[in-house]
Amino acid sequence: MADSRWSVSLSGMALNLRQSVLLCTALSVCALLAVPGNFPGLSGDARLTLVIFTLATCAWVGSSVDDTYIALGAGLALAITGVISSDALFGTLGEPTVWLLICAFVLAAAVSRTGLAGRAAAFLVSGARTVRQLTHLTTAALVVSAFAIPATSGRAALALPVFLALAKALADRARLVVMLALLFPTVILLSAVATLIGAGAHLITVNVLWQTTQEQIGFTQWLLLGLPLAVVSSHLAAEVVLLTTTRRADRRGPVRITVEQLQEHSETPVSGPLSQAESRAALLLGTVVVLWCAEPLHGVPPALVALIGAVVAASPALGTVRLKSALSTVPWSLLLFMAATMAMGVALSESGAAGWLVGGLPGGEAVPPWLFLTGVVVVSTAAHLVLQSRSARSSVLVPLVVAAAASAGVNPVAAALASTAAAGFCHTLPASAKPVALFSDVPGVTTYTPRDLLRLSALLAPLTAGLVLLFALTVWPLLGVPVLTP
Repeated sequence: MADSRWSVSLSGMALNLRQSVLLCTALSVCALLAVPGNFPGLSGDARLTLVIFTLATCAWVGSSVDDTYIALGAGLALAITGVISSDALFGTLGEPTVWLLICAFVLAAAVSRTGLAGRAAAFLVSGARTVRQLTHLTTAALVVSAFAIPATSGRAALALPVFLALAKALADRARLVVMLALLFPTVILLSAVATLIGAGAHLITVNVLWQTTQEQIGFTQWLLLGLPLAVVSSHLAAEVVLLTTTRRADRRGPVRITVEQLQEHSETPVSGPLSQAESRAALLLGTVVVLWCAEPLHGVPPALVALIGAVVAASPALGTVRLKSALSTVPWSLLLFMAATMAMGVALSESGAAGWLVGGLPGGEAVPPWLFLTGVVVVSTAAHLVLQSRSARSSVLVPLVVAAAASAGVNPVAAALASTAAAGFCHTLPASAKPVALFSDVPGVTTYTPRDLLRLSALLAPLTAGLVLLFALTVWPLLGVPVLTP
């Protein structure tokens, strides 16, 4: 008991020390920026933007205040001081990307209500005969779920019952249960890059690119660039999880998970003929995904396709969920956070603050593109140790990365995508991401420890960072995103 109180006291002291350092840093930066004689190349709007940006970033890092509250406060301060107009602040809520995410959650609610996701998972997992097959079939199912459920926290919540069913079926093989507990959040986080709706950070990145460079990345282009990376990184990560959590004897043992075992722990049918609701949900989801992918052919924006799908999903005659129930699943806090941080990105760009920040970086155009992208990937990979919110990381990093890329002669699209993809790694601590925290403490099931996470991260961090860099330098140029500015 005394040791516990001592450790709590030490952690509290460390937290207070970090908060004190951050507060001193923020006040020092603000004081320097407030003196008109300092930094003569900096306009008044840019000074105000940097002060607000610094205070918001320090609050995200060192305070327990809700991230959305901080972002709204920063957006409000920018509007009151006249750095951005009130129309620019409120207009971000009307962005197509915000509507896309709202409608995607309505569609996800319609699909999950029918139990179709659990049936698909049971179909895949029940075919496994070896531990490695189970690992990679589970990985494939989680990658596919990125097309049906937006945001990583939503996918984690949907996948948790599937994990619980597998854990009960494998209760006598503890190390396999730990392996699956690590596999689920790992793949959910790394496979999010497959689609535009995979994480709120993706929508922030797309908006920043549009506001600063007028480059528009649609659902199809993101899919073309992100899906190969998601598939490769997810399956490589699955191998790393398998090798770091199990022994050779565990992997050699056969696996036999029946549909009946999974049904015991599922509230909806996982076998047999599809119900009418499941058939309608599958047809609707398939149609929406096909229309998203075929955007270059028909020209209908993804947000409008999603809205049509959401209206059908909640319709009295054809739908499978009530609109009120579906809207209750939408993470409104995340949407407000995105809108406010989009406004911050606009302020950083239009005031010239982002350009001034990166203008002092050494090298400029003399820095080789591969070295610049390496720095972007390394910083973005490690940023989760400071900023736990993935959306907050993109809000802080992407505007700076885009501005720095322009001055270094690197394609801003390639740099922004590399930063966003690298930020998908956030596995070091249980508090680093919501899916990791969710699977670290499952009632009735012994899962992984912080030591297991650290051992996995030691191998996974350089692997995923190297993979993102490889795609940015070699694969994405073949898919239409060159390394250098076109």
